[in-house]
Amino acid sequence: MSKKIEHNRLFVGYKPTGVSSNNYLSKIRKKISSKTAGYSGTLDPFAKGVLVIADGKYTKLFRFFDKSPKIYRATLWLGAFSESLDIERINKIEQVKPIEKGLLETKINELAKIKEIIPPKFSAKKINGKKAYELARKGKDFEIKPMHIEIFDIKLLCYSHPFVTFEISVSEGTYIRSLGAILATLLGCNGSLSSLERLSEGKFNYDQNTLLDPLDYISLPQNLCTKTEAEILNGKKISIDELSIKSEGFFLLKFEHFFSIIQVQEECVSYILNGIENYKR
Repeated sequence: MSKKIEHNRLFVGYKPTGVSSNNYLSKIRKKISSKTAGYSGTLDPFAKGVLVIADGKYTKLFRFFDKSPKIYRATLWLGAFSESLDIERINKIEQVKPIEKGLLETKINELAKIKEIIPPKFSAKKINGKKAYELARKGKDFEIKPMHIEIFDIKLLCYSHPFVTFEISVSEGTYIRSLGAILATLLGCNGSLSSLERLSEGKFNYDQNTLLDPLDYISLPQNLCTKTEAEILNGKKISIDELSIKSEGFFLLKFEHFFSIIQVQEECVSYILNGIENYKR
């Protein structure tokens, strides 16, 4: 029996509108002949844009990638009411008087000061182990706790009544649908997103599925160890005295053919990931 070849790949896909992130991943898996590829950062079916995808051992690196800030382009439909805060569940549309552009810009500037939001009930947020949207679809009554967010930048791109298009840069975990609803409230009406596009996640941008070097995206300080490459590759125990940086935290160990991620805690060193092959150009 031939040995299965494992491919370590990292690239940015572009999910189209009307497809779930899981369905899009299934198509990617078929295209690259992989059963193990995964993605980071779910996009709603109605949303489109950047989806970070990895295969092989690179799937274990998602939590160490710096994916902030996230930049989105969104269009808010003024007067449209939807339980899901997007066009998927619109059940009422009200006529809204045109808004003076100066007032619109003022309210967008107010939105930039928001530090806390409540995620949409139609979201993948976990409530006692269940996804919120599963409970919402069953008509269950539940509450979602507010979450802290950071808005780094926001700008008005276009206003063609009743549609307001803006670009926003936010911290990880921010729900743009919630921010759209807040902006509508500031403008004195209902509002739901009619379109949403994720333009980037940190340094991750879409470039025709070009393969990427994960070391360009891992946001960990590099440490040095006096052990040999062979010893590290074989998982030999590391003493804190063998490290150049002895403070607590996660660190990257880089070698010619592979890299490892270690954790220093209470003067003990442990391997988090070891022997990850370097990207081959």
